[in-house]
Amino acid sequence: WLDHDDDVKINWTHGTINMNAVNTAGDVSSVTTTSGLAWKLDGRLGDSPIHGAGQYTDNAVGAAGSTGLGEINIKTCGGFLTVEYMRNGASPEQAALKTLERMVHMTEPRLLDDKGRPRYDIQVYALAKDGRFGGAGMYEGASFAVCDEHGPRHEKCAYLFKAADRAR
Repeated sequence: WLDHDDDVKINWTHGTINMNAVNTAGDVSSVTTTSGLAWKLDGRLGDSPIHGAGQYTDNAVGAAGSTGLGEINIKTCGGFLTVEYMRNGASPEQAALKTLERMVHMTEPRLLDDKGRPRYDIQVYALAKDGRFGGAGMYEGASFAVCDEHGPRHEKCAYLFKAADRAR
């Protein structure tokens, strides 16, 4: 992907964030921003600007967004799917986990290890209109920030796979 001399040091950066909120009037909002992956391929479009992929909001239900491998969000409409799971009764955490399960199902074989686990990571964050929230990642160890009536803090993400089982 890069044409450079071996002595060139490359500063790889990334920086996607998702923020979901419910205001005092009960209105839901969400944003996903990204600096993109440094040295990305020309013409690559990430999931953040695609409505329903990297982020989605329905003021009657809630909001969802994610960080991680954006291409899988594009294939599954991850933000939209998470909100739809909440619309159908799933808690935000359950909705995030169900979306991750769908992502694994939709992953092309070259991105899976021999046991069907992804060789990538992604986290999904969800907020219901009533203020319930949840986050989930493919692998154990991720967390997300929350600020509510209990103050600011980090919460652990639910996960599909143990960190020790992470595909290499």
